[in-house]
Amino acid sequence: MKKRANRAKGILLLAFLVFAVVVGALVFRKYDTASRVVDPAVKSEPAVTPAATAVMTLFFAAQDGSGLVREGREVELGERVEESIAGVVAELASGPVGSHSPTLPQNTRVLGVRLQGEVAVVDFGAEFKEGIPSGSSAEMAAVYSVVDTVAANFPQVKGVQFLIEGAPLSELGHLDLSGPLAPDYTLEKKQAPQGQ
Repeated sequence: MKKRANRAKGILLLAFLVFAVVVGALVFRKYDTASRVVDPAVKSEPAVTPAATAVMTLFFAAQDGSGLVREGREVELGERVEESIAGVVAELASGPVGSHSPTLPQNTRVLGVRLQGEVAVVDFGAEFKEGIPSGSSAEMAAVYSVVDTVAANFPQVKGVQFLIEGAPLSELGHLDLSGPLAPDYTLEKKQAPQGQ
């Protein structure tokens, strides 16, 4: 009888030890999995980062046609400077949200932007040239709203060259566009402070 009791105790002790080892291994594995640091480059799903935005200065025409006026606009930035410039010019083409007048035809497409040193080469669709009303003031407002907007927001840009569907735009009505244009902030109409 004693042998049988000892044997039962031995089997029970062995079963308990096996159970303890299995439970210990499972707990260790769970702890190891929970505390493991995953290298971001090895993740199976790409991380989605929210797009960066910034408040940019856009130049539109004053309602009375006396020059250009500034309007702040929050614009989504691209990964590259060229993408950001294209986004800002596309916002300019979408027109003002305030009481100012648009300078570009609303259907204006920005086909692309590339930087050549300090010059931003902006490629527009044909509607840019076709949709601008004739007359030197409308032409100046359209061209310099683009040039001043790009230069004001991207200090590395000292001039803007215009293309239409990949081809150089040599002139727009009375304006010579055969070379890059530098910004001209003298066209900006100074606004009186609020309350005066």
